[in-house]
Amino acid sequence: QVQLVESGGGLVQPGDSMRLTCAVSGRTFSSNPTGWFRQAPGKEREFVAGITHGDAYYPDWVKGRFTISRDIAKDTVYLQMNNLKPEDTAVYYCAGRSSGTDIYTSLGEYHYWGQGTQVTVSS
Repeated sequence: QVQLVESGGGLVQPGDSMRLTCAVSGRTFSSNPTGWFRQAPGKEREFVAGITHGDAYYPDWVKGRFTISRDIAKDTVYLQMNNLKPEDTAVYYCAGRSSGTDIYTSLGEYHYWGQGTQVTVSS
């Protein structure tokens, strides 16, 4: 049973930074594709960042503010978020695939999901 557990969310002020952590258990993810999504109230879940074989990719709106990384030895994936804005407020989800070497940006392309962690950006 694969489990993804996110942590690191909370309340921050605009302009602050935050790092989210996704710990994977039940299977060695190694270089399997992993991604971060987010869902704001009343909105659809959207792709935030992904990593496959060490290559990271982001939607255009991220504009260098977010960085995804992984520690293979710890089966952990991180999302570093800088210069946070109120519109970044959402529940952030970690997602994983059982295999693959491509770029994956859609919800249906991921096989495993975490329970989400709330990120609130407010002054």
